[in-house]
Amino acid sequence: MILLANGRLITRDPGGAGYLPDGGVVTDGGKIVEVGETAALRDKYPQAEFVDARGGVIMPGLINAHTHIYSALARGLSINGYAPTNFYEVLDGQWWYIDRHLDLAATRASAQALVIDSIKQGVTTIFDHHASFCEIPGSLMAIAEVTREMGMRACLCYEVSDRDGEEKSLQSVQENKDFIDYCEKNPSGMLKAMFGGHALFTISDKTFERMNAANAGRVGYHIHVSEGMNDVYDSLQNYGRRPVQRLQDHGILGSKTILGHCIHVNTAEMDIIKATDTMCVNNPESNMGNAVGCSPVLRLFQKGILVGLGTDAYTNDMLESIKAALTIQRHNACLPGVGWCEVTDMLFKNNAKMARRAGFPEMGVLKAGAAADVIVMDYKPFTPFSGANIDGHMLFGMTGRQCQTTMVNGKILMRDRVLTEIDEEAVNAKILEVSKKLWGTLNHCEY
Repeated sequence: MILLANGRLITRDPGGAGYLPDGGVVTDGGKIVEVGETAALRDKYPQAEFVDARGGVIMPGLINAHTHIYSALARGLSINGYAPTNFYEVLDGQWWYIDRHLDLAATRASAQALVIDSIKQGVTTIFDHHASFCEIPGSLMAIAEVTREMGMRACLCYEVSDRDGEEKSLQSVQENKDFIDYCEKNPSGMLKAMFGGHALFTISDKTFERMNAANAGRVGYHIHVSEGMNDVYDSLQNYGRRPVQRLQDHGILGSKTILGHCIHVNTAEMDIIKATDTMCVNNPESNMGNAVGCSPVLRLFQKGILVGLGTDAYTNDMLESIKAALTIQRHNACLPGVGWCEVTDMLFKNNAKMARRAGFPEMGVLKAGAAADVIVMDYKPFTPFSGANIDGHMLFGMTGRQCQTTMVNGKILMRDRVLTEIDEEAVNAKILEVSKKLWGTLNHCEY
């Protein structure tokens, strides 16, 4: 039993105390036992191990609803001759080029890098969308082993695509099936599976049929949709349907399916997404960085669609991501007063709802019975801080790097900025060895 207390407690619990100026949380067996004032909890649970928040902000762990482990080793990388002028060239010249050289060792190192960075920024659950067309079989299990070793919650899938030929496409379908089979045989609140797909312009009708047959309705799909206009053009020119309509034709939509990006969706497609109760994930910094446009988040909300927040691995800092989400929505609408409620709901409410649909326990809230996923932020406000202005401090004052303690499933993974489950220096040294080898292969030189 652990008592994490002596901090400003944000519960995100609409049915209880939303904020306590000196509060804490008692956890046991991966669940929250009680939340309350520090003094009362210390008196009631004298046997609990006391973790001192030292006046920091205690809050629910953050969830990243869309990321890519395969891109983790690209930080600082410059690929010779890479000078993209459109989104397809970004994909083909960088991301596909990298994943075509990721073997299992590089996949594992990528997972270690992303998970470490996530833990250090208060992220306790990731929805990853993986691709490693160099070596597909066993890649999801390699990632799962890393998340298990490091204590991270993860929902994993493999990116099915026809871009590298039929054999690789078949392997990617099989990789999803094998991992779904594994999760069914080994149920866990820490690890879940979805069925991944790249973008529709790289998936044929035949491949969609194979995906459906392999999945057999067991889990939802996690797929990129209308991130770039080439996705829309391909669907219209080759299939006579817009992307969301094509997904509907193949039975891909539904309450457990996640559509990543959804930038170039029209009103009719939004109506389909709403009618099928399908989820969407916005990735604002990635969209801006790739110059593909701004997702119509405000309209998606108006339609009553469940929209979550991801990073597309552009960053692992979810607090950075809500800042970007707010500014791009206001910039796009040319209105300085919109977006506040939408972007904070995406991160602090909707991501947790999406996690429940994926089969995870209740998260995103500190209350009795919820998952013991808790973080402490080293945030000392110099302006008034209360339950009435929490989100203002999140948007304009707090960053992921201020996380000092991270707990997942009742286990402390980082305490006072020191990782507790691994030797960070030793793991980082191994990651660096792998990344040097990968960079050398990509640029035909030594690092």
